[in-house]
Order: sequence, then structure tokens, then C-alpha cells
Amino acid sequence: MRSLTAEEYVEAFKSFLDHSTEHQCMDEFNKEEMPNIMAGLGNGKSTINVLGVGSGTGEQDLKMIRILQAAHPGVLIDNEIIEPNPQHVAAYKELVNQAPDLQNVSFIWHQLTSSEYEQQVKEKGAHKKFDFIHMIQMLYRVEDIHNTIKFFHSCLDPHGKLLIIILSDSSGWATLWKKYRDCLPSTDSGHYITSNGITDVLKRLGVEYHVYEFPSGWDITECFIEGDPVGGRMMDFLTGTKNFLGTAPPGLRRRLQEALCQPECSSNKDGRIIFSNNLSMIVVES
Repeated sequence: MRSLTAEEYVEAFKSFLDHSTEHQCMDEFNKEEMPNIMAGLGNGKSTINVLGVGSGTGEQDLKMIRILQAAHPGVLIDNEIIEPNPQHVAAYKELVNQAPDLQNVSFIWHQLTSSEYEQQVKEKGAHKKFDFIHMIQMLYRVEDIHNTIKFFHSCLDPHGKLLIIILSDSSGWATLWKKYRDCLPSTDSGHYITSNGITDVLKRLGVEYHVYEFPSGWDITECFIEGDPVGGRMMDFLTGTKNFLGTAPPGLRRRLQEALCQPECSSNKDGRIIFSNNLSMIVVES
């Protein structure tokens, strides 16, 4: 068994997105809460500075940029992106090139990890301030979560906001990571962090925040069908492991499949197995 390469992760992640309501869940948040959050940004400035940390291929970024445009017509938006995966950066740039409605938005990509960016900023000594910073589903890949949040919070303008989107403690992931961790292989390189872990950090930092909970599901039915290629890729995403179903010891594979079926992880809807992928949207004040 071995961990996924960057390219393999992209493919496994796509199979997860195709079978989950992850992006629809974020769309709900964008529709219900984001216009109010965006309206309070910028404090009347002619340019609003945005920083995306671990922005991936940019779909969610551009949705938020458009909400910001609607809330502040005519204002210039300076959008910087931190994303280490070259394939993701290329896909994001392509998305921007195809968008006709981003005339007042400038883009700067930093093909770096968040810690490399932090190091670069500290070496330069110049600290650019941002009105809006978002970290969507990326803190699992960060070595020092407390100091990462502390650093990016320090990059906020006095009226700025930081948005952290992370798995909820009501999700199947939380149960899997806490109760059934022994069912996951050592090749899974991410950190098992959920909303409560983040709010604990925010409490220690003494900052004000608000948590919004949104339901999301992931149809993992194919993960139980022997030889199914989609199920194989989804299990690779879930375990961070290349060809988990083909290379894992049978006992481990069986234990993980049993854990996934537990009622605190998944529900059964019309014969489909739906894994709980609930998200917490945490809005942090500057």
C-alpha cells in the first residue's frame, strides 16, 4: 500500500465530488449566508483584497467573487490564490480565462503550500492585509493547524473576515476518525481534524467566530461493489491510498467497509448508502 500522488489525488477527489453534495452544500451557504457576510467587507474602500488558501481548481472561489461583485458593484477585487498543486492551478487559470464577467478582478497565483507562503511573507517582512480570506476544506493537509490559523488571521484587515470550511463533528468522517481510526491505513497522510478542533483553536486565540452547519451526503454505494472502478477511486480518496481495495489486507478492507455502514457514519436511502459529509462554515472576525 502507498499514499496517493498529487495526480492520483486529483482523480480520486473528482470521484468524491461527482458522488457527493459537497459543492451543493457550499452553494446553499453561499445563497443563505454569504451575501450578508460579503456586504460587510471592504469598509468603503475602492479595492477589496481577497486571499484563497488551498483554492484547488477555483470553482468555489469564483462563486464567492461573484457574490462579492454583486454586494460591491464597481469595486476592484484583488484576488490572490495559494495552491500547491500545479494541475489545480492550471485548471483555475483556465476557468478564469473562460469567464466573461471578471473584468474588475485581478488574479495572482502563488504555487506554494500555505506554510511556504507564510515563510515567504515573514522573510519579506511586508505583511499585506486582506479583507476576506478563505480556507476551504484544506486544513487536513497542514502540519501546524494552530499557527496556520493564527498567521492567516493576522493577515486580516481590521474589518476583515476569515472563512474556514471544515467537516462537521456530526459527519461520518468525525465518527470514522475518532471511533474507527484503526480501520484506516497508515498511508492516509491527512490530519483528522473536524469543526470542534478548529473552534478550540479559535477559543485559545481569543477571537470571535460564528459557526454555520450545513448537511451534505456522499453516495458510497459503489465502494461495496467488487471490482467497481468508481468505488475503487472513492475508497482511494477516503483512505488516501492508491488502489486500497486491491492492496489492503482483506481484514482491514472488511473492517473499514463495516465501519462505513455504521448508522453514525451512513444512512440508507432507497437502497443507496449515503455517508454523512456534513460541513461547518466558520466565519472568524478580525
